[in-house]
This record gives sequence, C-alpha cells and structure tokens, in this order.
Amino acid sequence: MVALDLDTDKVVPLCVQVVKSKGYTEDTRLGNWKLAIGAAVIAVALLAQFYPKKFPQNREFLLGCIALYPYILLNLVLLILSYTKEKDAILFTHPPTGSFNSTGLVISSKLPRFLDMYTLTIASADPQSISANKPVHFTKSVTKWFTKEGVLVEGLFWKDVERLIDDYNSERKSK
Repeated sequence: MVALDLDTDKVVPLCVQVVKSKGYTEDTRLGNWKLAIGAAVIAVALLAQFYPKKFPQNREFLLGCIALYPYILLNLVLLILSYTKEKDAILFTHPPTGSFNSTGLVISSKLPRFLDMYTLTIASADPQSISANKPVHFTKSVTKWFTKEGVLVEGLFWKDVERLIDDYNSERKSK
C-alpha cells in the first residue's frame, strides 16, 4: 500500500463554499461565544500574571484566579460547549433567505485516523423543530476526489456535497 500525501486541508473550506452557494449563511454565534469565553480566560490569566504584588504576597490571589474559580470554570465551559454543541461540526448555518424553513444546517465531517473513508453529514441545527428533517450523510473514500499526485479535484467533491444538500432538502419536501 502506497501512502498518499493528500491535501485534505482544502476539503473543509470547499464544503463551506458549496453550502454557502446554496443560499445558506454561516451562523457564528457558537464561535463568538467561544471567543468571548476564551478572552475571559486570557483576561484572568493576564490579571494573575501582572498582579501588582510579587509572589509571596499575591499567593491567595493567584490561587483564587487559577484553582478556585474563573480559570478552571471558564475552561470547563469551553470543553462542555465543544463536546455537547460543536461535536464534529465544521459549519453551522442560518436558514436560506426567503425560505419557510425555521432552522439552519449543521455540517459535520469525520475522517478516522489511518482510514480513507470520509463521512459528511448534514443535519438540522434544531432537531426538535417542526421543520427539522432526518440527517443525511455519505461515506466515500477520499481517493475518489484526489489525483494520484494528491491534488483535490474540486468539481467532483463539489458535486457530491451539492447532491447531499439536495438530498436533505428533497427529504424535507417529501415529508
């Protein structure tokens, strides 16, 4: 078996482009929350680092910043957000403009280590919504989208992602 040097870094941005070309806009709320929490973590760390007193006198303050409350708590919140909301998602969207649909999409991808089988999943951003649909996915070998030199054939990948979005939308119409 020959190891390929595939440029898989282009797959996710291309997938995002395809979804946006279908009229969906990116929902950045979760990312913004994570950035705000991360900034708060950094602020606590900077406050602990540059507190006006030197080490023996600021010991209680440092313990309060690091061990007791803000630093660990905020990092725990980031971890919980990653595991419960984000999971394998690469894109969250709003519904298309002018659509009767009240929920956007969650696009997730998986490429297990040491395997060539890539799974792309499209699901509703709000599974409890009345306009939510069952998730659709495909699993395909990444070798179908790359040349022997490891260059992504964007047109093939684009068509597969478009077909998956159309499958999701046609499933909704058949409800």
